[in-house]
Amino acid sequence: MAKTSNQKAKILYLMQLFQEETDEEHPLSRRELEERLADIGIHAERKSLYNDIETLKNFGMDIAYRKEQPEGYYLAEREFELPELKLLVDAVQSSRFITQKKSDALIKKIEKLTDRHEARKLQRQVVVADRIKAMNESIYYNVDKLHAAIAEDRQILFRYFEWTVSKEIRLKKGGENYQVSPWALTWDNENYYLIGYDMEAGILKHFRVDKMLHIGLLDIKREGREEFSRFDLARYTRQTFGMFGGNEQMVRLRFHNKYVGVVIDRFGKNVPLRPDGEEHFIARVNVAVSEQFYGWLTGLGREVQILSPEAVVKEYAELLKDLRKMYEE
Repeated sequence: MAKTSNQKAKILYLMQLFQEETDEEHPLSRRELEERLADIGIHAERKSLYNDIETLKNFGMDIAYRKEQPEGYYLAEREFELPELKLLVDAVQSSRFITQKKSDALIKKIEKLTDRHEARKLQRQVVVADRIKAMNESIYYNVDKLHAAIAEDRQILFRYFEWTVSKEIRLKKGGENYQVSPWALTWDNENYYLIGYDMEAGILKHFRVDKMLHIGLLDIKREGREEFSRFDLARYTRQTFGMFGGNEQMVRLRFHNKYVGVVIDRFGKNVPLRPDGEEHFIARVNVAVSEQFYGWLTGLGREVQILSPEAVVKEYAELLKDLRKMYEE
């Protein structure tokens, strides 16, 4: 049989066959490999096929031979195991940060990291009913731009928006650009946030990445290095509820013992705790006091109490009174 234009690429096509078509349950026999190659115009003699398989094994591919039925050659080990790929698919699909369109595209790429038979199992993993996803399609690329700006020590320009009741975008600051020195990206409450230094205000601020539009990099070095060097990002995200700001204060809280896991999850394992009787404990935490913090407390019910400072106790009590009054009326 005359050689075709594909003959020189034979070993590459053979590699592709192993990657896309085989696993332990779906091996390909020597004859099947020859037939698959023949379908694309490549002639493979028995000896040359064995030599090619040996070359791929020497190259690092873990090609094994299965003697029992179905018998044949298959790729035994891959860069990612199926449970790892399922984990990646679940993370992508459940992420609010990634739009549905981008989620679908990423999952298709993840599926290519295994053979087509295993890929079907990944497709069955994608079951997240009524998941709210981001609507800003450019967010995926915004993160890349922000990482680039941080790595290159450059300031950025962008516009920032909020939603109106009519579900339309309204630009903040009357549509004027924000000029910020980006220092870090953080993840909180299923959203990406940029921590940046606002030169005009002279302080560090956070911005939700999915609400940033038309990000541009400036050929101006970042400012605020000294302020960011004193900034504890992990502490900031622990004490800020839903990334809403507020006056930072040390607050003493009394919890029923059943909430100890909730407190550790929220404030970290190093949070100071001491028993208060047999069924309660007291925690001392630094928090940005805001209505979001009070909402978190209220969600825990009747077995949580603010002990101090007195001003925070009074502010929370007033909030509860106002809420009760609103519903009574």
